Amino acid sequence: INMIQVKIFTFNLFSENTIILWDDESLESAVIDPGCSNENEEKKLADFIENKNLKVKYLINTHCHIDHIFGCEFVKEKYQPEYLAPELDLPLIENASMQASMLEIDFSINIRPDGFLSEDKKLRLGKFELEFLFTPGHTAGEFCIYIPSIKSCITGDVLFNESIGRTDLWGGDYDTLIQSIQEKLLTLPDKTIIFPGHGQSSTIGKEKIYNPFLNHTV
Repeated sequence: INMIQVKIFTFNLFSENTIILWDDESLESAVIDPGCSNENEEKKLADFIENKNLKVKYLINTHCHIDHIFGCEFVKEKYQPEYLAPELDLPLIENASMQASMLEIDFSINIRPDGFLSEDKKLRLGKFELEFLFTPGHTAGEFCIYIPSIKSCITGDVLFNESIGRTDLWGGDYDTLIQSIQEKLLTLPDKTIIFPGHGQSSTIGKEKIYNPFLNHTV
């Protein structure tokens, strides 16, 4: 059966989940939130792509905190995909070196997205569609990526296994984040698997019951 496949790498000192989605028939793929921050991590990512013979069609950022954009330049230069990110997170890209220096890291990024995510944009990998849910709160612009065909959602740093994204960083707002989760994510089918930007996967149904930030309001 032709399916969308998911591979997760955990990269950089923030243990960030870098996700590759691909259609196993056409081998069209998307690299989401590449966090590879050194040559070893870049090689891991590139070796996987090469071994699977994937065609990298898209580079996507759910949001643009530095742990999710460390590898963007590497992926863009090596594979020349279409690079899409949230427009409202552009200041995070433009001020990446400032983000990094606050964490005592030396990092800057010299590329810009080719286009922006929106809820009316649908991308295809082979015959499969990716949909975008606007879920601000952790950053001003963050989007989650819903893949109806495999009942899965890439939730970036919005919703985690039994936790939620931080709101004390630039562009964060707690009430906005909770509203995003309730209106955009908890309305997905309970069986929907979530693949967050850090930590292990979960399901929407499980989070409704066990997530301490949410279960008192369901």
